[in-house]
Amino acid sequence: MAIKERMSGNEAVSYAIRQINPDVMPAFPITPSTEIPQMVSSYIANGEMDTEFIPVESEHSAMSAAIGSEAAGARSLTATSSAGLALMWEELLLAASNRMPIVLALVNRTLSGPININCDHSDGMGARDTGWIQIYAENNQEAYDNFIQAYPIAEHADVHLPVMICQDGFITSHAVENIELLEDPVVKAFVGEYQPREYLLHPGRPIAVGPYAASPYVMEAKKNQALAMERAKDVILQTAEDFRAISGRSYGLFEEYRTEDADYIMLLMGSAAGTAKQAADDLRAKGKKAGIIKLRVFRPFPAAELAQALKNCKIAAVMDRCESYNANGGPLGCEVDAALFRNRATVRTVNYIYGLGGRDFTVDEVYQIFDELEDADRNGREIRQYQYIGLRK
Repeated sequence: MAIKERMSGNEAVSYAIRQINPDVMPAFPITPSTEIPQMVSSYIANGEMDTEFIPVESEHSAMSAAIGSEAAGARSLTATSSAGLALMWEELLLAASNRMPIVLALVNRTLSGPININCDHSDGMGARDTGWIQIYAENNQEAYDNFIQAYPIAEHADVHLPVMICQDGFITSHAVENIELLEDPVVKAFVGEYQPREYLLHPGRPIAVGPYAASPYVMEAKKNQALAMERAKDVILQTAEDFRAISGRSYGLFEEYRTEDADYIMLLMGSAAGTAKQAADDLRAKGKKAGIIKLRVFRPFPAAELAQALKNCKIAAVMDRCESYNANGGPLGCEVDAALFRNRATVRTVNYIYGLGGRDFTVDEVYQIFDELEDADRNGREIRQYQYIGLRK
């Protein structure tokens, strides 16, 4: 039976961690994810879980310790944000290339500079090519649900890759919402016990973890890692279907909202999807065919699936809560354009940058974007690409 509660996103993820009861959690505090190790350490101190908590001196050490414990056969996780993720950079690549199914709770916060503690996606996008699966949440419920699904994805024999479960700093991490929790035995049965086939402390079966790879072996290792990322799509979808059976809540690689006959679609990730959905409802009430696609899984990138979902619309707005500094657009904008081109979907797209450093993204701004798309379509106007939304005059 579902347990109705009110929780912040950080509380929801911490509650999921308590229910899973992993073996080891090294962590170093950084805003806005600090509450997660704080709450988990309180659960441990109160005897509600028996995870080994390791207070370390930096985020680099946190991921190093997680890799070590995972290599020894222990289910491991950590949590971080922003510069903490950047300090883990070297270790993120090692975790993925050594095929460690670690889970990381990433509370998205802008990366310097200028120094800022509020939300955008520059930390997660900065790590997009490190080999980690990345799953983003719109709200607190999704942050909780995504975390419960993380280990079955990461530890699946066809995958064995680390997973980032991402939520927007302060917007979801600290805001309190109604939420439905699963009962402890249900979560424990769904996640199961970790039973690695190869690990350092396996008696009689010694292995080397992270040895030097001579040139004749590196490409094959990287290709196998890439194949695992490709296989992760099917595993993510199957895990979501299994989760629906115990929760009644459905998930996919992305969510389509009022897109079945949409002339204009906005594609975005994270908490701003709620704002966009409200605007789409308002526009539909006025007879305008607006739709929203909320991308849930950014890695592996669902290129063919997005191209199929977008192919019948007239113009799509692709929204980036991150600057890529390539003078050509944001990371999501570039990925979507490549997906459309490679899958021969001739859809006009416009890339917008919004919400950097916690800048508000409003319903009125969504209206304005859809108005601009409609005007371009009906009157043949060109829309300036790579626009910043909400800049002060």
